[in-house]
Amino acid sequence: MADQKHADKTKARNKRVLLSCVAIVGGMIGLSYASVPLYALFCQVTGYGGTTQVATDAPRDVSEKTIKIRFNADVNSRLPWQFKPEQREITVKLGEDNLAYYVAENMSVKPVTGQALYNVTPLKAGQYFSKIACFCFDEQTLEPGQRVDMPVSFYVDPAIAEDPNTQDVKTITLSYTFYKTEASVEGPGGDKGKGG
Repeated sequence: MADQKHADKTKARNKRVLLSCVAIVGGMIGLSYASVPLYALFCQVTGYGGTTQVATDAPRDVSEKTIKIRFNADVNSRLPWQFKPEQREITVKLGEDNLAYYVAENMSVKPVTGQALYNVTPLKAGQYFSKIACFCFDEQTLEPGQRVDMPVSFYVDPAIAEDPNTQDVKTITLSYTFYKTEASVEGPGGDKGKGG
């Protein structure tokens, strides 16, 4: 009788341990999936990691102070595109709405969809760099051989000149990297995402 009670207690304890382990593993999996969007939200809100802000309009007050903006473009090796800025750098007034263009060309024989990820350096300038409109907000699909101009409308918040942590910033680099999306257009024969 005592052995049966001991066996029942052990069985119940083992069941609790198993359920706890399953719950912990399930929680870890859930957190791993949630971590990417949560981190992206954190970066967007704080400007951490060079994440820029999104705005609907430029501020009304334009400063006479200027800052140099450099443009950088990279393409992941899986994406058969050429991608480059139309201009390497411009000097802008703080608070002024600016428009810059990048050029992308699909070098493959199939339609390919890409998405641009971006940041600014120095990282501490991210919270002051605001995009009003950008090709990077949406996936871009280019037909074979298609070449397109991709505009980005932006401004640099005049508050960057008043922040003691950013008063030394004279140049901001806006950098994009285009990646092939998993939802890339399916080509003939069902070769989804191959793109060339």
